[in-house]
Formats: sequence, structure tokens, C-alpha cells
Amino acid sequence: MAESERRLRLARDLLGRERLQMKISSQSDRGSMALGEILMVRNTIPRMFACLAVLLLLAACGTTGRSFPPAPQAIDAPSLRYKIGPLDTLNVIVWRNPELSAIVTVRPDGFVSIPLVEDLQAAGRNPSDLSREIEKSLAKLIRDPVVSVVVTTFQSIYSEQVRIVGEAARPQSVAYRRDMTILDVMIQAGGMTDFADGNGAVLIRGSEGGKQYSLRLKDLLKRGDISANAAVMPGDIVIVPQSWF
Repeated sequence: MAESERRLRLARDLLGRERLQMKISSQSDRGSMALGEILMVRNTIPRMFACLAVLLLLAACGTTGRSFPPAPQAIDAPSLRYKIGPLDTLNVIVWRNPELSAIVTVRPDGFVSIPLVEDLQAAGRNPSDLSREIEKSLAKLIRDPVVSVVVTTFQSIYSEQVRIVGEAARPQSVAYRRDMTILDVMIQAGGMTDFADGNGAVLIRGSEGGKQYSLRLKDLLKRGDISANAAVMPGDIVIVPQSWF
């Protein structure tokens, strides 16, 4: 009996020692984890500052490296005749034949269909040329047709649209209008976002083989500096970059 009690006490002592060792080991592991986290944070902070410095350097190089000439305020724009584009709305009037007259929308493929005439190429033509083409087609069916084509909504062909992309409030394509300026384009695009680098904007002139000009949109829109306004041409692209700050 005494021997069994002695063995029971010995087993209890051994169990107590194992629990104590497990507790000490757990505390040691927690300390190691906390120390590891501290070292990780200490090693990460310098890397973060190094990355920030590189980004600032790249931003400075990108800003100072631009050497585009300023966009001209006035240009000798050629006399352009409007060319019908996809999604334009046309009012086709056939004199003395109201049943042949129609209001049609140019399909995305550039063709239109009117009574008695199917699949006429409209995109890329001016309204008077399209009128003569419709007259030729109707002459086979009626005597001496007289046709007029009136454009009621304008999109124009893609190559003559003015596009604004990047940090504009509403990036979009704008139908070119005679004597149009960058101020007109920005008004239609709703101005710039809060993150725009307005004075870092670039104008790409398609009619000059993609030549690039610098724009000062911030001075124009935020400070009212009219000297920063510039003329636009059909096919121009305005790119408004994002500011780093």
C-alpha cells in the first residue's frame, strides 16, 4: 500500500514538471514571435522609405524630362466639310415624294437604308454627295428625283473626332467643330478630376503625324489663364495624366 502511494506521488510530480515545462516553452515561443515581429517591422520600414524615394525620383524625372513645345493658340485650319459618321441621324427629304422621305440613323457599319434604296454607304461622305448618290438610285424608279440630306445629330467619322482620356471627369470622343479650342473640349468633358496633373497634359496631333504638345490645363481651368488655351484640330487626342500628389 505504501509502495502504491509512493508511485502515485511520483507520477503526480512528473506530470506537474511536464506542465511547467510546457508553460515555459509556450511563453518562450510567444517571446520569439514578438521579437520576430519587431525585427520584421524594423526591416520593413527602411525598405518602404527606399521605395518611396525611388518613386519620387521617377516622378521628378518624368516631370522634368518632358520637353514638348506648347500647343499653339491659333492655327490655320483648312476648310473642312462635315463627313457623316456612324450613329449620325439623317433626315432624307425626297421632293414631292413624302412617302420616300425618311429619318434614318447611320448604322455602325456606316450604311443606311431608305425606302426603295438599301445599303448605301453614308459614313465618310458629306451630305451633298450622299444626296446625289440617292438621286442616282431613285432615278431608276421615279422621274427626276430631287433629294436633300440634312444631318440632325452629329458624331462624325472617328478619324475626325477629338478624344480626351485619362483624368478627365468624363473621358469621351467629341465631334470636331470649326474654331474649336481645348477649353471647349474640357467643358464638354466636365473638367478634370481631383487627381489630375493638369499642367502635365499632352496633346497629340494626328494631322501632324502624332506630334506632341504640352498643355497647361490647370492654369486654364483652375486659375483662369486664357493664355493657356489652345486650338484643336480633327483627330487630336488629349491625355490628362494622374498627379503623384
